[in-house]
Amino acid sequence: MMRKKSVSASKASLVLFLCQMISALEVPLDLSQPPTITQQSPKDYIVDPRENIVIQCEAKGKPPPSFSWTRNGTHFDIDKDAQVTMKPNSGTLVINIMNGGKAEAYEGVYQCTARNERGAAISNNIVIRPSRSPLWTKEKLEPNQVREGDSLVLHCRPPVGLPPPIIFWMDNAFQRLPQSERVSQGLNGDLYFSNVQPEDTREDYICYARFNHTQTIQQKQPISVKVFSTKPVTERQPVLLTPTGSTSTKVELRGNVLLLECIAAGLPTPVIRWIKEGGELPANRTFFENFKKTLKIIDVSEADSGNYKCIARNILGSAHHVISVTVKAAPYWITAPRNLVLSPGEDGTLICRANGNPKPNISWLANGVPIAIAPEDPSRKVDGDTIIFSHVQERSSAVYQCNASNEYGYLLANAFVNVLAEPPRILTSANKLYQVISDSPALLDCAYFGSPKPEIEWFKGVKGSILRGNEYIFHDNGTLEIPVAQKDSTGTYTCVARNELGKIQNEVQLEVKDPTMIIKQPEYKVVQRYGQVSFECIIKHDSTLLPTVIWLKDNDELPDDERFLVGKDNLTIMNVTDRDDGTYTCIVNTTLDSVSASAVLTVVARPNPPFDLELTGQLERSVELSWIPGDENNSPITNFVIEYEDGLHEPGVWHYQTEVPGTQTTVQLKLSPYVNYSFRVIAVNEIGRSQPSEPSEQYLTKSASPDENPSNVQGIGSEPDNLVITWESLKGFQSNGPGLQYKVSWRQKDVDDEWTSVIVANVSKYIVSGTPTFVPYEIKVQALNDLGYAPEPSEVIGHSGEDLPMVAPGNVQVHVVNSTLAKVHWDPVPLKTVRGHLQGYKVYYWKVQSLSRRSRRHVEKKILTFRGNKTFGMLPGLEPYSSYKLNVRVVNGKGEGPASPDKVFKTPEGVPSSPSFLKITNPTLDSLTLEWGSPTHPNGVLTSYILKFQPINNTHELGPLVEIRIPANESSLILKNLNYSTRYKFYFNAQTSVGSGSQITEEAVTIMDEGKMAMASRQVDIATQGWFIGLMCAVALLILILLIVCFIRRNKGGKYPVKEKEDAHADPEIQPMKEDDGTFGEYSDAEDHKPLKKGSRTPSDRTVKKEDSDDSLVDYGEGVNGQFNEDGSFIGQYSGKKEKEPAEGNESSEAPSPVNAMNSFV
Repeated sequence: MMRKKSVSASKASLVLFLCQMISALEVPLDLSQPPTITQQSPKDYIVDPRENIVIQCEAKGKPPPSFSWTRNGTHFDIDKDAQVTMKPNSGTLVINIMNGGKAEAYEGVYQCTARNERGAAISNNIVIRPSRSPLWTKEKLEPNQVREGDSLVLHCRPPVGLPPPIIFWMDNAFQRLPQSERVSQGLNGDLYFSNVQPEDTREDYICYARFNHTQTIQQKQPISVKVFSTKPVTERQPVLLTPTGSTSTKVELRGNVLLLECIAAGLPTPVIRWIKEGGELPANRTFFENFKKTLKIIDVSEADSGNYKCIARNILGSAHHVISVTVKAAPYWITAPRNLVLSPGEDGTLICRANGNPKPNISWLANGVPIAIAPEDPSRKVDGDTIIFSHVQERSSAVYQCNASNEYGYLLANAFVNVLAEPPRILTSANKLYQVISDSPALLDCAYFGSPKPEIEWFKGVKGSILRGNEYIFHDNGTLEIPVAQKDSTGTYTCVARNELGKIQNEVQLEVKDPTMIIKQPEYKVVQRYGQVSFECIIKHDSTLLPTVIWLKDNDELPDDERFLVGKDNLTIMNVTDRDDGTYTCIVNTTLDSVSASAVLTVVARPNPPFDLELTGQLERSVELSWIPGDENNSPITNFVIEYEDGLHEPGVWHYQTEVPGTQTTVQLKLSPYVNYSFRVIAVNEIGRSQPSEPSEQYLTKSASPDENPSNVQGIGSEPDNLVITWESLKGFQSNGPGLQYKVSWRQKDVDDEWTSVIVANVSKYIVSGTPTFVPYEIKVQALNDLGYAPEPSEVIGHSGEDLPMVAPGNVQVHVVNSTLAKVHWDPVPLKTVRGHLQGYKVYYWKVQSLSRRSRRHVEKKILTFRGNKTFGMLPGLEPYSSYKLNVRVVNGKGEGPASPDKVFKTPEGVPSSPSFLKITNPTLDSLTLEWGSPTHPNGVLTSYILKFQPINNTHELGPLVEIRIPANESSLILKNLNYSTRYKFYFNAQTSVGSGSQITEEAVTIMDEGKMAMASRQVDIATQGWFIGLMCAVALLILILLIVCFIRRNKGGKYPVKEKEDAHADPEIQPMKEDDGTFGEYSDAEDHKPLKKGSRTPSDRTVKKEDSDDSLVDYGEGVNGQFNEDGSFIGQYSGKKEKEPAEGNESSEAPSPVNAMNSFV
């Protein structure tokens, strides 16, 4: 089965089939055929003299061929040499060296012949040579005394081995000697020094020769080099050490690697450059090695012939050398002869065309014998590189050899002529299954044989027509190619082979699969060290193919580490480290295709700490610090932070000094005197800060007088008769020298006094006693040390201690803004009486009593502070209808002054709070009892209570709203004339002269009418009694008889005066209803209620028509009829809506049935 591994694999398969297409037909081994050489040893065969020599020669043919050998052009009789044997059914020779034989005795040129009755095939001339690894010849090596700057060549001169050895230079410790532009090894193995330096002095320059074939290494005696210095060292322009002269020549064979070398001496070390005169160096095949001293061109051709110039240059000049390259060519095939299968009477040709430089000579052999002396064949004619066959017969079968040779080598090819008469046969197995991926080529094999050569035709399906057209390609070897297979290409294909001797066919199956795709590819990820990262690889594939997913890191297997978790469609890396950085590839393989996708993982981390800190340019007040950055760990360094330690004053404490951009590695630092500096550097990137570097060397600066004075100088008295002077002491490095002290000076401001001074040490405070109360002072503090004073300090103003204020604010006035807010005014106190810094005024105020309740309570004073020199303020949060007192006091840094006289003011009435409770009790059929408590905060004199209520019907709708005003001295109310079994919602609040307060709500239900319930129950019971049913049947029977009688009488012409009787006896129950008004009772002081007018009725649909009465509840409903019971009470049901403001009217609903009435209690 053919399997498509990838697009490239498909192309490789196509190339294979094309190769088969141009090759001769394979003759099945069950048919007679001349010998064919299938395996042989290389032409130049170097053998290991310590192992047996195996010279291969394998061939096939029918009948199986026999084998013979020649050695150096004469027959090699292997039976006479006990050391030589031939493998059974093979021509391969085995020469036994390990049992006493010597390889040198079997050197020579060997050739194998494979022969049967149809011809003879021969092998190449196989040259057998044993490998050699001779020892170095002994020589006396003189030490090399070289002047510094001169050039030097250490000669290796390895022994001539077979094959040539590999040369390298090492020291006594078996370490390779370092090489550079200055020191390098030439192609001949010598070691070249463009100029020597003192460090080149050593006694163990050793040249080694490694003979790979025998796996041995030979060592030359050590060479000693001693470099002596002369001052000054003379610089020299370049001179070529190899090759010598200005020109040289080089011959290379086509297809080999061209190596050209130029090594130059000079000081400074020259730089080598290569050009091709009159052309360009070939792209993609040119490489530079050995520090550009070697030019390497691979797979050379005749076009690479020409002049190549190397140029060695330094600052003093240049030298050049031109190498003339000629590319020769050993013979190579243009058209190699191919096996020829002919049927009797057919014609054919053998063609042998080769090229080379010089042009090769073509010669023919027949069955291993030069064709000129071979037995004649009348069907054969030789025409240079072609043999023409006409009307061949079976005796024309033979093996022909073509030899193309020139001075650089030869080519030998066997091609047989096999004359057969055979019907077609198909060699491809029947019903072979081919599977390919959609949109890729499908190659269906139909390997065949027959003589004459059969014609091949392809069909699709059982009864399909012959395949033709541009969508198919038919190869000479029988293969059918579908360049772009689609899903509809799936099916059965039939191959038919026919010649004049017969016909045969074979079927193969083709299945076209959906391609494997990565629909979610891994994406580029950046992750911090020790984090977690996942790569996705979600695939889509043909359901009949089983995919396997492989993850690679940098094109190699994943590390054997439990941190790598491979899931169904992802790769997760836990606890990521720097080693995990790289390219991750998801490869999806099926039996037919392979797809892959890659993504890069970048592991970032905080930078490594800088190192190699160095201090240079040390001056008294500056130094230059330089460093080498550590690894940035894939996140660029943004800046460096420099810190310092003062080992003299604060050892172990590091302070921030400065920071520089991440591209800078030196900084000029300003220093202070008398500090023992150490520096360290911290690198910063987006991830974070590195660990600090190792500290630099210490640098102690010289002492000096202080540069600055203490800061934050203040003068504040702690008592009325003192002045406390404070300052912030200088830090250790600010002292600039030993013996740090402070000169404290002061004098009273605006008084013509001299400065008073003291010198103190190791303190940051000085107290001046006996000062006047709260007087301004001029103050200054100056630093000094053993080397002198700091610059003259600036003066600051301070004050001696404060005392309590002496007077209270006057003219205190209060303006009441509203029931909860008042504004207070006062006159400021004279500043002299404050005796300190004026901080503001405090207003003390408190409630004396409520005007609505004469009871007193605990007095709780409140305080408001007004900062600065304000003379008014607002007093919020007052209680309405209350009496208050207040006073005002001035405040300074020492405390409060005396209080102003108490000022009395009253707040007006406000709206009351909600009643303390509302309780509904004693529900009856048509009444409810309401009880309530007065407001907790009446905030004035209560004038009345407002009660609003409305029914709630079965559909959760609110009925008309009724409002009742109740005297303020009442605490209960019986509400009558309500509907039975009805839920009501009540809204209740209190009022003062200012307005209504907040309301509280409650709900209650009247009870059900038990009499009507019982009547309904009895009606139901009567209707189910037997006697009642019998009575009804009797009545129905009498009515039927009556109707019959009436019918008979009418037929007799009689008249029954029913109409007159109906007119004479009108039923009062069916008289038109009078539209009397129905009014609802309202609260009155006598608690009587207006009843419904006598004789008023409710229509059978229980609706009440709107009348002109102002008392009708229908007027609250915005023109929608309300509904009432016969007693005029409103019918409604509780609404489940949230509590809201009472509605002025709602749509009506039907009167409740007894069952609905019961439901209203639930």
